[in-house]
Amino acid sequence: MNIDIRAVHFTLKEETRHYLDRKIDRIHNAENMIVDLLVTLTHDKDFQAEATVNFRWGVSIHVKESAFDVIPAIDKLIDVLEQKITKEKEKAKEKR
Repeated sequence: MNIDIRAVHFTLKEETRHYLDRKIDRIHNAENMIVDLLVTLTHDKDFQAEATVNFRWGVSIHVKESAFDVIPAIDKLIDVLEQKITKEKEKAKEKR
């Protein structure tokens, strides 16, 4: 699984990066099904967290969340992302 994390309009602190890495570990159970995980954190008026997941079988999932602080934005993003990945895994199992 290739992981790409980008910060736009602000500098991503080391402790925030470690926090995000720990949260990404929650989706490790789908690691063999995911090709790429692209995370973009943007700061304008508030923080926006976006993630795109590319699966082995060609399906892509895009999730976007926002909050006034970066940590809650990451929490929301990973929660929704985990649900979407689980749903996609179930769809793939049903097709087999």
